[in-house]
Amino acid sequence: MQVLQVQLAVAADPAEVGRARRWVRTRLLALGADADAPFAQTLVLVVSELVTNAVVHTGRPAVLRLSWPQDRAPLRIEVADASGSAPAPRHANGDATNGRGLELVELLCERWGWYPEGSGKSVWCEIAREEPTCAGRDAEVLTA
Repeated sequence: MQVLQVQLAVAADPAEVGRARRWVRTRLLALGADADAPFAQTLVLVVSELVTNAVVHTGRPAVLRLSWPQDRAPLRIEVADASGSAPAPRHANGDATNGRGLELVELLCERWGWYPEGSGKSVWCEIAREEPTCAGRDAEVLTA
C-alpha cells in the first residue's frame, strides 16, 4: 500500500492553529478531496484540536503529520510535541470554554492514542474517509 506523508512544523504560538487548518485544507485540495465533505470538515476540526493541545499545553513547537493511504484506509494524523506527559482527556462541565478537545477526537475518530517520541510524545488518530460509524452518537453530543 502506498502512503503519501506530509508534515508541517508548528511554532509555539496559538496563531499557528489557524495556519495548520489552512495547510490541511490546501493538502486536501491538492489530493483532489472535497474540502467541504464531512470527512474533510472532521479532519480540519481534529487537526485544530490536536495542534491547539500541543501548542497551549507545552508552550513549545510541534510537528503536524498527515499520512494519506492511496487505498480507502483511514487517514492518520499525528502531532508530535516536546512534552513527555501523557495526554489526559478531561470532561468539561457545560459552562467550561475549554477541556473538550480529546473528547471530540475520541468521538470523531476511528481510533486514537499516543506514544513516546524522543523526549516528547506523539498523539495520533485515524479518520475514516466515509461517514463516521458513530453518526448517532455524534448527533446526541451536538444536540445535548
